[in-house]
Amino acid sequence: MSDTLIRSLDLMEPGDLVLYHGSITSLHGLWLALLCPCGICRAMDALGLPEVRFALGDPWGELPGPHHVRRESLTRSAACG
Repeated sequence: MSDTLIRSLDLMEPGDLVLYHGSITSLHGLWLALLCPCGICRAMDALGLPEVRFALGDPWGELPGPHHVRRESLTRSAACG
């Protein structure tokens, strides 16, 4: 799949900048999307289940980010396109 097609579909890849707008309102804002490293999320991925969850990393390395974040709680940042 080409980069242009991925960007046009608004798909997220690990390392993309995203805006978090999920249930933890104190953490709303800009984050790096990473694949969630927990055992449950890795097992779901290994089984081919479509519910990919993300861990969010602080782009500046100052704050711990949330884990198990649903795709619906994220919007790909315009800075990625």
